Amino acid sequence: MPTAGSDPAIAAAAGALWRQYGEDAVVVATLRSAEEAAAGRLRESDHWLAVAALLEELSEPGSPQAQA
Repeated sequence: MPTAGSDPAIAAAAGALWRQYGEDAVVVATLRSAEEAAAGRLRESDHWLAVAALLEELSEPGSPQAQA
């Protein structure tokens, strides 16, 4: 699965979702992943799972971004 460190598109997608949906961004990314998987597009599904994971990581209480 791609990660934020290996794919700048993940960080960009996470930022865009956060700006548009705020705290609901993780849910949106997870739903997008499920939609892609249901359509058989597993690479795209993995992308959205990585976006959701990054958003969860950044929204954890101990995260420097969460404290900003």
